[in-house]
Amino acid sequence: MSREKELQNRSIDPSDGIAPSRGRRVLDVAGALTGLVLLCVPLFFLYLLVRLTSPGPGIFRQTRVGQGGRPFVMFKFRTMRAGVGGLTVTANCDPRLTRVGKLMREWSLDELPQLVNVLRGHMTLVGPRPETYDLAVHYDAHCRWIFDHRPGLTGVSEVRFRDFDVLPPGEEVDLVNYIERIVPARVRVDSVYLGDPSMRATFRALRDTVRHILGLPLPPLEVAADGTVTEPGAAAAPEPAAEPGSAA
Repeated sequence: MSREKELQNRSIDPSDGIAPSRGRRVLDVAGALTGLVLLCVPLFFLYLLVRLTSPGPGIFRQTRVGQGGRPFVMFKFRTMRAGVGGLTVTANCDPRLTRVGKLMREWSLDELPQLVNVLRGHMTLVGPRPETYDLAVHYDAHCRWIFDHRPGLTGVSEVRFRDFDVLPPGEEVDLVNYIERIVPARVRVDSVYLGDPSMRATFRALRDTVRHILGLPLPPLEVAADGTVTEPGAAAAPEPAAEPGSAA
C-alpha cells in the first residue's frame, strides 16, 4: 500500500479558536476598507482581464478552514482553467494555470479579493494561509494547532517560505511531500508570528510582504539547533499556546 493511501482522513473538529486582538481587528477593518476603496478600479480591470482571457468566472470561490476549524468561503481571482481537477496544491509551473493567472500569482494579485474576507471577519491581514479541507484532514496532530488561528491574507510563511526550501529541485509536490515535509516546515515558520502576534510583529509582517512583492531581499530566518525558527535579531517566539490542539 502506498504512503498516500495510508494517510488517514480525519475530521476537523470546530472550536471557537483564537481571534485576533482588538487592535489587530481594528487594523483589519481599516486596512481592508482602505484597500478596497483605493484598488476598486484596478480590481475591476483585473476581473475583466480574467473573464476576457479564459472561459469561466472571474472570481474563484472555495470553502477553506477558518478560525477554530470552522468553514468559510474564500474569494480570489481565478488563475486556473475552469473545470480542470487535480491536487489543490498549485505550483507556479502547474499546467492548469492560465497565462494571466500565472502573472497574477507572481505578484499576488489573485489574493486581493480576500480583502472582502478580511472585512467580514473570516480572515485577518496577517496569519497562516487558509487551507482546504481535503488537505487539512491529513494534517498530523502536532500541526493542527494552526487551525485554531484566524487565517491571514498574508503571513510569515507566505513571504519567507517556498516549497523548494524543503524539496530538491524537480521533486513533485504530491500529497505525501506536502503533508509530511512542506506542512511541518511551513507551520514552524508561521509560529514565528503566531507565538507573539503583537501589533509590532503585524506591521513587520506587512512590511515584509510589500518588500517581497517588490522583489526586495529579506533577511533569512534563523533556525536554532532545536528547530525553533526566529527572525534575525529577535528573541525566540514562545510556543503557541494552542499547540496541544483544541482543533485536533
